[in-house]
Parts: sequence; structure tokens; C-alpha cells
Amino acid sequence: MCRHLGYLGPPRTLESLIFDGPHSLEVQSYAPRMTRGNLLNADGFGVGWFHQERAVRFRRAQPIWTDHSFREIAGAVTASCAVAAIRSATTRFPVEESCAQPFRAGARLFSHNGRVEDFDGVEGKLRELAGDLAAVPDARAPVDSALVFALAARRWREGAPLAEGLAAAVTTVAGLSAGSYNLLAADGTALAATTWGDSLFVRADPGRVLVSSEPLDDDPGWKKVPDRSVVLADRTDVRVTSL
Repeated sequence: MCRHLGYLGPPRTLESLIFDGPHSLEVQSYAPRMTRGNLLNADGFGVGWFHQERAVRFRRAQPIWTDHSFREIAGAVTASCAVAAIRSATTRFPVEESCAQPFRAGARLFSHNGRVEDFDGVEGKLRELAGDLAAVPDARAPVDSALVFALAARRWREGAPLAEGLAAAVTTVAGLSAGSYNLLAADGTALAATTWGDSLFVRADPGRVLVSSEPLDDDPGWKKVPDRSVVLADRTDVRVTSL
């Protein structure tokens, strides 16, 4: 499984968010502790953040630990809301930048940690349910996560709030195919996430919140989110409800 994290709080460098801590996202790319079915997350990485209310991204189709230029840039970029992800490519899907997450839909960022089982058997139905992909080019990426993203993006276009869009996408795709559907999204003011088949933890401190597939350190403040839940977090509150 892939790994991802979301941050909302006072501005901090991308370097501190991704590289700090004994179990940082970078460490999880080569030594994950809780991943299922794979040893490495070395098939690409990405980070998205908000600049002047725009969602901007940096993505690469290589292991994060090999991109020394990114680490240098990350030390000079600050963000108060961000989503970062490292990828373990599902068999038969290509390792290329378009498949690296987060994906983007307008001013929202999205990441999927998991896979759609029997994708060939349900791809046509997912495309039908996703509707017109013209407004969300990332939904055309050659990977199963792209159509899960398309389901959430369609719900958002129809007016669903951040967390409800993720929840609707999970329940729709899970109704068609078994799989793992840990989703994460951000809109600059809030984070939303789902648990469906993989681990997720939340750490909330005054004025800031972190959501991560694995704790980034050994602080006891990390709280495990129950499976089949949806999380909605802002700077003042974290709400967890069952899916």
C-alpha cells in the first residue's frame, strides 16, 4: 500500500513535514512499519499545498529519497495546508508522474492509499459513474486511483462538502469491488480522510492537525482511526464518524 499524510496548521516548511521524525514520510518510502503487501513505496511521490488560494503540486516518478533537488526546494517552501504521498505501484499500472499523487480538482487535493480489486471488471462502470472527466484531467491518469478520485470530484462538483465527497466515493466503489480505500483530501481550510482497509492516525494539537497513514514519531498523541470511518478536521476540531 502507498502512504500519505495531510497537514493543517501554522506555516511550516515542506521539508519539516515530509523529512522530520524517525518515521517520516521519507522513511516510510523505504522502511514502512504498517504497510500491507509491499516492502517499499518507491514508485513515485508528490506533495500539494496552497499558495494564494491555489492548489499547487510537485510530483515525480522516482523514490523520494533519490530526489535531492526536491529536498532543497522543500526547505524553502512553507505551507499551512498540505497533502503528501509516496507510491507503491499496483501491478500492471505504469510508474509515471501522472500516476503520482496528490491529484487535483480545482482547489482540492486528493490521495488514495489502496487499490481497486478486479479493476478490469469494474472499470467501465466506474467510468460511467464518474461522468465527464474534462474538468478533472488527473482523473484520466492510467491508474485505478484516478477513477476513485473522479467519483469524489464529481460529488464535489455537485456541491458535496469535502468529507461527504470522499465518503460517497468510498461507498460507491466498495459497493462494486473489494479493495482498500483510504482516501485523503484537503481544500486549504480543512482535511478529510477515510479508512477502509488500511491504517490511519490523527494527531491534533492546539491550532494544528496531522493525518497520516503511520505515526511520524513515537509521541503518544497519535490516535488510531477505526477502520471504515471518515475524518473531518479543521484547526479547532477533529470529527470521526462511521462509514
